[in-house]
Amino acid sequence: MPLYLGVDLGTQGLKLLVLDPRRGLICSASSPLTTLPSRGPGHSEQDPKDWLAALHTAWSDLLSDGDFAPSELAAMAVSGQQHGLVPLDSQGRVIRPAKLWNDVSSAAQCEAIIAELGGRDRLASLTGNHLPAGFTAGKIRWLFENEPEHFHAMRWALLPHDYLNYYLTGRMASEAGDASGTGYFDVRQRCYSQEVLAAIAPEMSARIPELIPAGEVLGSIRKALARDLGIHEGVLVSTGGGDNMMAAIGAGAVQSGYLVISLGTSGTVFSYADQPVCDPLGEIAAFCDSSGGWLPLGCTMNATVSTELTRHALDVDLDQLEVEARSAPAGCDGLLCLPFFTGERSPDLPRGSGSFLGLRPDNFSRGYMLRAAIEGASFSLARLMDRLFDLGLQSKRIRLIGGGSQSPLWSEIIAAACNLPVDLGAHADSAALGAAIHACWTHRRQEQADYSIADCRADLGLDRQLREVPVHEEWKEVYADRRKVFATSIEALREQYPRINP
Repeated sequence: MPLYLGVDLGTQGLKLLVLDPRRGLICSASSPLTTLPSRGPGHSEQDPKDWLAALHTAWSDLLSDGDFAPSELAAMAVSGQQHGLVPLDSQGRVIRPAKLWNDVSSAAQCEAIIAELGGRDRLASLTGNHLPAGFTAGKIRWLFENEPEHFHAMRWALLPHDYLNYYLTGRMASEAGDASGTGYFDVRQRCYSQEVLAAIAPEMSARIPELIPAGEVLGSIRKALARDLGIHEGVLVSTGGGDNMMAAIGAGAVQSGYLVISLGTSGTVFSYADQPVCDPLGEIAAFCDSSGGWLPLGCTMNATVSTELTRHALDVDLDQLEVEARSAPAGCDGLLCLPFFTGERSPDLPRGSGSFLGLRPDNFSRGYMLRAAIEGASFSLARLMDRLFDLGLQSKRIRLIGGGSQSPLWSEIIAAACNLPVDLGAHADSAALGAAIHACWTHRRQEQADYSIADCRADLGLDRQLREVPVHEEWKEVYADRRKVFATSIEALREQYPRINP
């Protein structure tokens, strides 16, 4: 029985996961990553060389600790952080550090592109999406304006997952899921928008890689790399996709009716759709998924960012976070956290900042502030869930994934804030799992072309261990009231941090 490898390139680390169709998940390994010293507010960068080093380190650890035979590996896929920019020269060499998904230094460039195309509605008619700060299009324009020598040396503008695929196979390519987060991709037609590319910077259409349809093989692993890793030269590499697309596959959002909330550095709310779901307000991104459907998705930039910053400021260990936060009551006696510490995508506050409102002597303590940080991040996600429902999507349950899902308290808060029961038990590293499933699906499609990603998940039996977190009725009433205050506070922030070009 063949084995499948999932690779997940995140902001804080690179993870590997081996999937055996008979035994399920065999083993996993990870290697940490850090961002480079910041150029200033809004900037976030990493050196792609560090990604490659992390890949080899994690693979060595996997071989040391894993109970599997590398010779049985049949296929692999990459999940990568979305919206980044990896500029390569004509020889395929990295020109400068990669600008990451949470780099919002190009907010002004995004606004300029929007204006030059005739406004937000005009842009949405071309791509199906708005252009929030952080999407790849603005980063390219920033490079053109601020580092022209690097822009003119750039032969290829790749996304992080595209770059790892290039390292693995030697092929420059992209796929619809990850590409739909660039800002220059038409999600309805599943193709690049030439008009938007022309507005970003000169000759951009010649710098964008080809598109490979979902489910097709990108290529085989390079012979030299296969020898270095000790695996067979015929190992297939699927197209893979962005981390959100792979997390959707890992969590089971591959058919209608499944709503997923992911608690990572950023927070996401998404669901599968069999047709494009375009939001005229721009709150929900009209992404394609990586299996041939669509993935309407809302994203906040501050999920575990909120809790990590708060606990570090209060000198609370991760092991104590749960205990301290649970000591405070639901609603924190009026203490409210607006968790927009790194700016925010939704609500659209790229220049926003975080704050704690309602501090009094009786709630000015570690437990209250930690719980308020969790509640504020949860209210942001519940807000996006409501918007998905406004656009016609439906669900009676939530699947909760990501590192934050390991907190029992956080899962209870999500259930009460959203007024829906939460299912736990999907693998916390759903993006890595989704990549392994994508590799398995692509491999099996070589013999059965009509084999669907939903069929693949069902055959693998990955949803047998789900467990429910019910809605806490008393908390639900408290949070319904606190969410109204949260919404009012957002409107006040819009006045304090207006758009650069309203």
